[in-house]
Amino acid sequence: MIRQRTKPKALILALIAVLLLSLIPLAPAQTLGAVAPWQANTAYKAGDQVTYSGKSYQCLQNHTSLTGWEPPNVPALWKDITGGDNGGGADTQAPTVPANVTVSSKTSSSVTLAWAASSDNVGVTGYEVYRGGALAAAVAGTSAAVGGLAANTPYTFTVKAKDAAGNVSAASAAVTVTTSPASTADSTAPTAPTGLKVNGVTSSSVTLSWTASTDNVGVTGYEVYRGSAPAASVTGTSATVSGLAAGTSYTFTVKAKDAAGNISSASASVTAVTGQGPGTPPGPRRFVAYASTWNTSIYDLKPENIPNYITNVNLSFARPDTAYVKGSYQFDQAVAGFEFVEGAAATTGQKKFTAQQSQDLRSAIAALKARGTEVWVSVGGWSYSQGDQWSRFSAPRVVDLALDLGASGVDIDWESSSSVCNKGDAAAFSCTKDAEISGIIASLHSEIASRSAGLKISIAGWSTGAYYVKGTPFEEGKVQWGSPFGGTMYTVVKNHGSKIDMINLMSYDAGDYFDPRESYESYRAIYGGVINMGMQIAPEGAGGAILEVEAPAGTVYDADMLTGQNNMAVQYYNVETMVKYIKNKGKASDGFMLWQLWKQRVHQPAPAGAATENSAGQYVCRNLPLNGDCSQSIPALPKLTP
Repeated sequence: MIRQRTKPKALILALIAVLLLSLIPLAPAQTLGAVAPWQANTAYKAGDQVTYSGKSYQCLQNHTSLTGWEPPNVPALWKDITGGDNGGGADTQAPTVPANVTVSSKTSSSVTLAWAASSDNVGVTGYEVYRGGALAAAVAGTSAAVGGLAANTPYTFTVKAKDAAGNVSAASAAVTVTTSPASTADSTAPTAPTGLKVNGVTSSSVTLSWTASTDNVGVTGYEVYRGSAPAASVTGTSATVSGLAAGTSYTFTVKAKDAAGNISSASASVTAVTGQGPGTPPGPRRFVAYASTWNTSIYDLKPENIPNYITNVNLSFARPDTAYVKGSYQFDQAVAGFEFVEGAAATTGQKKFTAQQSQDLRSAIAALKARGTEVWVSVGGWSYSQGDQWSRFSAPRVVDLALDLGASGVDIDWESSSSVCNKGDAAAFSCTKDAEISGIIASLHSEIASRSAGLKISIAGWSTGAYYVKGTPFEEGKVQWGSPFGGTMYTVVKNHGSKIDMINLMSYDAGDYFDPRESYESYRAIYGGVINMGMQIAPEGAGGAILEVEAPAGTVYDADMLTGQNNMAVQYYNVETMVKYIKNKGKASDGFMLWQLWKQRVHQPAPAGAATENSAGQYVCRNLPLNGDCSQSIPALPKLTP
């Protein structure tokens, strides 16, 4: 191809055009840095700058301006940069992103959200809730109700935090919720909850309970209010409100809601004062009974089978690595871990709960709670602690399981036999699995608090679990020699005791030299909360000791302790001595624990002269004493097989 040359005539015309253009005056250029005033109905993009009322602002998000969205009114859209774009050392650090956004409640026209507080170097001043990309609410606290929604419609929400310097965080993870269906047929609200009372307080929490409401379409849950602010949302008739200040008075009320979205009037209010420091203040004494699920039925858990002086029934045991899914009601052994005959692993394969059986179990738990006996989920136990299941512990799944059952708390029965302790002094003492058990308690406590789940936490404290700390009265040889579990609970109780509502002390299975009174004192030295002294009906699982009811003649309940002589303790291994010791030397809130409710039924009868479930429990009830009818007894039920 031949390149065409420029014709001389065209070149001359081009030069003439350039000369003519150079003679035309240019329009004045806009001064560098000049900023236009803000205007409504104008498209702005992030980074644009405007002026308004004598101040300069920078756009934070692409949007089209509207009347009412002037820069000072919408800090989520405009940032005040008067005096320079954050120059001269002005703060530019945005708050942390709001976390754990959850749906507290919903109706056919509204959704109430809650989230964990953000942090910031100059302080968080508020939060903005977005429905999709539109601003739906601006609040100062960590909850907000968004109204004006359509019934039975999905909505997606995010939350941003803003600080005192006008910085805005990134959006939280999105949460999607579908509003309740519109109801035109039912407008009857549930009855107001009654009997609201305080069951316990710590320095940072208050535990409440109340009598169930009734409703023509069924009560679906309860909302607990601290003053006028929502504090907890639960499905059962008890709740723990956490995150409170020590030594402070709080007033609580409760409302019920039904399946149609109707809300009851508030209950009568109750006022509680939090404690001054770690530990649980004195309160009603407890009698905790572990109810093994093997060789038993869900239909054994009837109030008439369980004496009313028993304050807590611990269902034993759930799997630490349970794959339970909320709302599935899969309470069988393969998923939840319970070995009831209705859901046990049998020679014919893994049995599964029917929908009716699942409902019947939940109804049995509700009936016990209604008469004043709490039901807890006990996780672990010896069999589930010998593999690696605890390494896969799932706090969210355990909490889901407890909530679906209607339980009042979670008991951690961590019986790892592979944790080895160095037997150093208090500053250096450690065991190889301290991180595992500490992580279990910390994650469970955090999960319950973040969801306002209202569940309490206990641990099963191994008999010698606080022993063998050098330089203490519980050093090896002063109390006992060579226990493989010595000290395994020391670190978690010492460092995480404030997260634990009570310790169920397994003061048994340790032989004739073991003294349960010294075991109690070893835990009391590092823990200020409730300790329930444990009793095991013989034959014991290990050690061969036999628990009796009465003490030998001439026994002094607090004699021959912590002498360093490592003497035989048979004389003090009886219900009478332990009751006298706890009553006179323990705290006013300390109680007792029984392993286990169905011991003779699922294992074998106690030896002649030994304590039984009934003789031991009735003695504690009469002499500690406990609330309830001390003449009631556990019936002799038949052993069941899957």
